[in-house]
Amino acid sequence: MTILERLEGPSDLRGLTPAELQQLAHEIRDTIIHTVAATGGHLGSSLGVVEITLALHRVLESPRDRIVWDTGHQAYAHKLVTGRLGRFGTLRQLGGVGGFPRRTESPHDVFDGGHAGTGLSIAEGLATARDVRHGLERIAVVVGDAALMSGLSLEALNDIGHRQTQLLIVLNDNEMSISPTVGAFSKYLSSIKLNPTWRWSKQRFDRAVSRIPVMGGLALELAQRFRQSVVNFAQPGQLFEDLGITYIGVVPGHNLPALEETFRSAFELGGPVLVHVRTRKGKGYRPAELDRIGFHGAALPPMTVEASTIDAMAVAGTNGSADGHRDGAEHASAASGGSVASSPDHERGAPPSASVLQNRRGMPTESMADDAAPPTTPAKASRKPPNYTAVFVAELIEMARTDRRIVAITAGMPTGTGLSKFQAVYPDRFIDVGIAEQHAVTLGTGLAMGGLRPVVAIYSTFLQRAFDQTVHDVCQNDQPVLLAVDRAGLVGEDGTSHQGMFTLAAQRQLPHLVIASPKDEQELRSLTRTALTQDHPFALHYPRDAGFDLPPREATVLPVGQGEVLREGRDVLFVGFGPIVARALEVADVLAADDWSVGVINARFAKPLDRQLILDQARGKKLLVTFEESVVTGGFGSAVLEALEEARLTDPSYRDVAVRILGIPGDRFVDHGAVGDLRRVLRLDVAGLTAQVREAVDTLGVAGVREAAS
Repeated sequence: MTILERLEGPSDLRGLTPAELQQLAHEIRDTIIHTVAATGGHLGSSLGVVEITLALHRVLESPRDRIVWDTGHQAYAHKLVTGRLGRFGTLRQLGGVGGFPRRTESPHDVFDGGHAGTGLSIAEGLATARDVRHGLERIAVVVGDAALMSGLSLEALNDIGHRQTQLLIVLNDNEMSISPTVGAFSKYLSSIKLNPTWRWSKQRFDRAVSRIPVMGGLALELAQRFRQSVVNFAQPGQLFEDLGITYIGVVPGHNLPALEETFRSAFELGGPVLVHVRTRKGKGYRPAELDRIGFHGAALPPMTVEASTIDAMAVAGTNGSADGHRDGAEHASAASGGSVASSPDHERGAPPSASVLQNRRGMPTESMADDAAPPTTPAKASRKPPNYTAVFVAELIEMARTDRRIVAITAGMPTGTGLSKFQAVYPDRFIDVGIAEQHAVTLGTGLAMGGLRPVVAIYSTFLQRAFDQTVHDVCQNDQPVLLAVDRAGLVGEDGTSHQGMFTLAAQRQLPHLVIASPKDEQELRSLTRTALTQDHPFALHYPRDAGFDLPPREATVLPVGQGEVLREGRDVLFVGFGPIVARALEVADVLAADDWSVGVINARFAKPLDRQLILDQARGKKLLVTFEESVVTGGFGSAVLEALEEARLTDPSYRDVAVRILGIPGDRFVDHGAVGDLRRVLRLDVAGLTAQVREAVDTLGVAGVREAAS
């Protein structure tokens, strides 16, 4: 039996010897690698925080003490040491262990996360609540370097420093984006700051100097300035010190004794303390160490999981420096199965004087909550059609050849949104703002006001964070910003925090905003051109799914607000929005076999709705059914119902037309699982949709539907 198998809970960690802890770290990595290879998931981030996880659980007494994981995609080791080893093989599967912390799974999971930048605010709230009720529990939060740069995190840091809230902030720096290690002097200063004698003597010195007659105040100010200048010179954490947060670092993130000693000492300090930890993303799996973006999860390269693949140095090097590795770029070719295809490095057609748009800094990206990796597929797997994201970006690149106004913006997700391909062709017209969705949308507004055609590509779930900017900046100013709403609808294994199910309903109420979604990948190309040739805000929703592998056809500009009739019918009318239209057509085929006459409309636009087309087709029908892969409350079906209800007031021919809205049920979240499984459970697959239509007919008692068709 392995050490990991013997663990009953995190309290068992405190009884392990250093050698056993080294072995446990290796077992945890081994389990994560083999599981993610089978189920998919966030690999690199979780492999990088194994020692941080063990150190925190050895120092703290969870669940009495609270450990908050910002974003939560790095919490696999936490799940393994808190009693979920037996079910870990169900990671991200329907009914299985979630890919993010979930309070329903374990009392050790403090917060249901998934989005970056929330952890500091949650931790401060927990610590403040503790202080108000005079509790004794300790609070720690683990936040990544990219998430730390989000606006919400910076707001929280400012308030934490101002209120001097007692908590431990563990900064997991795996991107080398904040600062380089500055050597022995930095470590020496950190040890001084953690020393109680130093803190006591410093306070006594300051009090003594301040009492010097006449010159006391000036002498104290000079002494403090000198002390601060030494710290500024030797350590990179001045931002945090200026905010009132004690900065300790840089601590090697895979040196378990050093982490444990630092965390224990940090909890002895008064006020907030930030411990800057340098980790190696993907540690223990060599291809992931060398390709930290590819193995983060957005596009997991093929994994060959063998005994020799898992880095044997993961055991021997557990207590080594986090920086004791070979340069990844120099040895990238050594990563078997971990290479990624290079992109073209030449620029074609970039406008002159556009270099101001280029992201010149090494922005921390892809480390918040990009898509988790899919399970590894066999080397000879059949070719899958391009997904909607790839088709959208390809069309955008093609349009940018002739329209020099087009600029692409992403919020820390260039790979997931596909815009890294746009960047490779037009680097001067690509902007990555990092994890800052609000800024991305308002920046797009400014670009539009300056005469450009900005395309802001953001996952549906993350666009929720920029709702005010969509309202106040884009729509109120009626600017032609294209909001590319990627991952609209069910996303799958990432669960409740990532399903793209709420955006459509939220956007429907906004003035000036056009909302569209294609029935297939070729129509997506036409809608992309439509969006970039009109003069209003435009939200283009498309799913994560692969396309239908349709042959290319000429992309054309479509009239805004115009749907199309795909099938005529006498008895029932289906009106669909987005790729679910294909399933609606299949349902119509199934019902046609039972002699039902069903018409089908591809709406294309949820706003403005092709009201006249729908009303013309609905007249005389016994039932109208709407289809959408979005929450039904206030969504596309509601728009159709509103149009029909208004028509009923003046036209009696519509008063006998019943309406059934099919989509994701309202007032609930959708948990994790494969998209196909979720559609089956929600009855949004063809069989489930067919059953729901039959039930509606039976409920209405429309016995004449079949008879009229015979």
